[in-house]
Amino acid sequence: MSEPTADTSVRLAWPADAPEVARVQVAAWRQAYADLLPADVLDDLDEEAFTEQWQRSLAKPPDARNRLLVALDHGTVVGFAATGPADDPDADPIVDGEITTFHVDPGQTRHGHGSRLLQACADTLVADRFSRGVIWLLSADDTLRTFLTEAGWAPDGAHRELDLYGDGTVRAKQIRLHTSLPED
Repeated sequence: MSEPTADTSVRLAWPADAPEVARVQVAAWRQAYADLLPADVLDDLDEEAFTEQWQRSLAKPPDARNRLLVALDHGTVVGFAATGPADDPDADPIVDGEITTFHVDPGQTRHGHGSRLLQACADTLVADRFSRGVIWLLSADDTLRTFLTEAGWAPDGAHRELDLYGDGTVRAKQIRLHTSLPED
């Protein structure tokens, strides 16, 4: 008798996925920002507010090339990523596509979901006729950086600092990675 195979996939998100995307986002942010933001701020992350934002974004994306992809395990959203034109000052919105967010549920890592999601992002960027992919990540996120560099992404020297509260009290340093995308 053959072994059952996992029911895993990646597809474009539907508006009905917004609550599950928000659930994954809150879990991922609580882990990613644990050393950066106060615990009470992380505890107060509002899944309903994120759900509403994702529903609005899916209903009316700012550009036809903005996509939200979801990684599924037996029909449950376990990760998500958003792609679209890069908007950095040095970016060419025709050439440079960006993965604007990339998260896998912390309880679902190391099961291949991130690899499938990253490949789907690359395929989506290629389908949207971008020839270079970029992604910004926290400079201290060694796990994501290692994952991406092992998949062929590399730092391009760009860095930035985000002011998370707008008052200078909490800053997040980020680096940008890039990769060449194959022609369609």
